[in-house]
Amino acid sequence: MAIFVPYLTFLMNNKSIYILGIESSCDDTSAAVLCNGKVLSNVVANQEIHTTYGGVVPELASRAHQQNIIPVVQQAIQKANIDKNQLNAIAFTQGPGLMGSLLVGTSFAKSFAMGLNIPLIAVNHMQAHILAHFIDEESQQKPPFPFLCLTISGGHTQIVKISNYFDFEVLGETLDDAVGEAFDKSAKILGLPYPGGPLIDKYAKLGNLKAYEFSKPKVGKLEFSFSGLKTGILRFIDKNIAKNPNFIKENLYDICASIQHTIVQILMNKLKNASKETRIKHIAIAGGVSANSEIRQLLKDAEKKYGWSTYIPKFEYTTDNAAMIGITGYLAFKEKRFSKIDVVSKARMKVDQ
Repeated sequence: MAIFVPYLTFLMNNKSIYILGIESSCDDTSAAVLCNGKVLSNVVANQEIHTTYGGVVPELASRAHQQNIIPVVQQAIQKANIDKNQLNAIAFTQGPGLMGSLLVGTSFAKSFAMGLNIPLIAVNHMQAHILAHFIDEESQQKPPFPFLCLTISGGHTQIVKISNYFDFEVLGETLDDAVGEAFDKSAKILGLPYPGGPLIDKYAKLGNLKAYEFSKPKVGKLEFSFSGLKTGILRFIDKNIAKNPNFIKENLYDICASIQHTIVQILMNKLKNASKETRIKHIAIAGGVSANSEIRQLLKDAEKKYGWSTYIPKFEYTTDNAAMIGITGYLAFKEKRFSKIDVVSKARMKVDQ
């Protein structure tokens, strides 16, 4: 795609820059329109079919994306009250994610950008989760550089140092499973439906967080590990069910509260280590698990306890959504970080790529 200097000069001087963001990394098809960093629309189509299988089925996800992407993009443009010809660039999720799902969004974004003859911007999904903090909203405070971000989702658990919009350094990450998977697998052990993480959070509010004690992994100061914890929870449940078949039913709230508290304490301890080592006290969270009520509360408490300034995204920007892709595209647009038409989807990408 040829991008001419006069055209770029015009766009940079134009006061209204409209970016269409497209997100299709997993099982949510989303499109958003942003103007100068402000969200005009953010449409998300969920895929309920996966609930039946207790997890995301890749083939079904990609098929659903094919069905959803055109109506979702159309709704986003209509809700933004603009014409498609006003768009200045199209940003899309390049990776990481499910390859079949990514390909749907990538193919659509390429075709649409070519049809409108506007720039294409490939976005790193994990960077987008972090940069969602820079969406222009009065109720959302933007963190100053440098800051630390705990990115917690179904596929990732990392502590990242952000020195500029596109300068990321991973300080520590999980050695095995992600924290979101630990929540969902724990919920499955308890017989809760998928996705189980939000249900554990809901029931935990009604239970005693110190009712049961689970062992925490012994790994490096900034590393995470959740595979052993999941095994410990499974053995704990099996042992108690052998004694009392109604153990889960009779103690569900306390079990959920204890599991959640253990996981959140692991996250907070690593954050404290990272803040101490880097001497950075601007702390943010991002990713689907950042919607968890206990981690949000403990972060707010840390402002007084440790002198931190904490940055917590709005709920609608925690899970996979196109607004975060759009704001990343907008920031990339201002730095002329455009992609070639032969850019390819990547199932695996590191946050610092």
